[in-house]
Amino acid sequence: MVYAEEVLKLIDQSPTAYHVIRNAKTILDQAGFTGLEEADRWKLEAGGEYYVTRNDSSLIAFTIPRPDFKGFRIMASHSDSPCPKLKEDHEMRGDGYVRLNVEKYGGMLLAPWFDRPLSVAGRILVRDGDGIRSILVNPDKDIAVIPSLAIHMNKEANTGYAYSVQKDMLPIISTTAEDKGIMSLIAKEAGVEEKSIIGKDLFLYIREKGVIWGMNNEFIGSSRLDDQECVWCSLKGFTEAKNDAYVKMVCIFDNEEVGSRTRQGADSDFLYNLIDRINDNLGRSREEYYTALAESFMISADNAHALHPAHKDKYDPLRTVKMNEGIVLKFSARQSYTTDGISAAYVKKICEDNGIPYQVFVNHSDEPGGSTLGNISASHVSVRTADIGLAQLAMHSSYEVAGIKDIKWLVDFSKAFFA
Repeated sequence: MVYAEEVLKLIDQSPTAYHVIRNAKTILDQAGFTGLEEADRWKLEAGGEYYVTRNDSSLIAFTIPRPDFKGFRIMASHSDSPCPKLKEDHEMRGDGYVRLNVEKYGGMLLAPWFDRPLSVAGRILVRDGDGIRSILVNPDKDIAVIPSLAIHMNKEANTGYAYSVQKDMLPIISTTAEDKGIMSLIAKEAGVEEKSIIGKDLFLYIREKGVIWGMNNEFIGSSRLDDQECVWCSLKGFTEAKNDAYVKMVCIFDNEEVGSRTRQGADSDFLYNLIDRINDNLGRSREEYYTALAESFMISADNAHALHPAHKDKYDPLRTVKMNEGIVLKFSARQSYTTDGISAAYVKKICEDNGIPYQVFVNHSDEPGGSTLGNISASHVSVRTADIGLAQLAMHSSYEVAGIKDIKWLVDFSKAFFA
C-alpha cells in the first residue's frame, strides 16, 4: 500500500516528461547523488553517485563502485505518455468559443479524453537577458474540456464512430472572444511577461488524481501508469541496492511513445556517450570498454497488457497475464520485445532466487502488439537485454489500471537486479 501511494504521488506531481525528470532528480538528490552537465568536463571517482539529464526530459543516473568494475547493470523505462499536445499556433477563435489547436502525441485511446476536466502543463522558453531560460509550468487548474457531440446528432457514437483529431478533439477553454488566451495564464503561472515567451512544449493532461480502489483495495488507477510505475520502481531499487563490482545505471528516456528517434530518446547516442565517457574518465582502455559491455545486462521496464475478460480472443490461447500475479517477462518473435532464451533465463533466475513471482507474456499470433525501448537502445549499446513490465488494463488510455501487489514485486526485482 505504501509503495502504491508513492507511485501515485510521483504521477500526481508529474503531468509531463519534464516533471517526471524534475521529480526523479529530487529523489536522487535526496539519496546523495551529484548532478552533472553534459557540456562540462567530468571528473568521476570510484564510489561516486551521479546523474545527467538531456532536454530536461531524459535522465541517466549511475554509480561507480571502483575503477576496475566488471560491467554495467542497466534498467531503462520512459518518461512520456500519450496525450494531446498544443500546436505552435495553439488557439482557434470563432462561433462563440476559444479552443485549443492540438495534435496527438503517441498512440492515444481517444474516447476517454472526452467530457472531463483537463489542464495544461509542460515547459516554456523565455528570454533571460542575452540567453534563454526554461521554466516548468503546471497551473493545476481545470482549464479545458473536449465536449462530445450529443447522441441525438451522432447516432454512430456507440457503434464505431471514427474520430477526427482536428475536428472532434479540440478542447474548449472559453466563450469570451476578448479573453487574453491560455498563454497569459501560463505566463502568470511562470511569473514572467507573456511577450518574453519564445518557445513552448505544452500538453493536456487529466487532473483527476489516481486512487487505490477495489473491494479489497487491490487496484491502482491513474493516468500515466505507463510508464511512470516502472520509473518509480526502478529508481527505488536503484537507490537502495548495493553493488561493489558493477556500475549500476538507471535510464529514463523520453519520446518512447513516438518512436524514440530524438536526441533524448532511446534511439539516440545518450546512453552510448555516457558509457563511453565513464570508461574514458576512469582511465580505462578501449579493450576494457568492450569487455565491460560483454559483461553487461539491461532490463527494459515497460508495462504489459493484462487479460481483458471481455476480449480473451485478443490474447495468446496458452499465455495470459493478470494483475497482482507478478512481474511480466515479455517475448516477441519479431523482437519488438528483445527477450531471448538467455536473457529470459537470467530474469527467471533472479525472480526464483528472490521469491518474486513472474508471468510470461506473448502476443496473439495475429496481433503484432506494441514495442518497447529495449531493442531500440540495444542497437546503440549492444548488451544482453530482457523486456519486463507490470500487467495493466487500458494501456494508452487517459486513465489506466494496474495491480497494487505487483508494485512491490517490481521494486524487489529492481533491488535484486542492481545488487
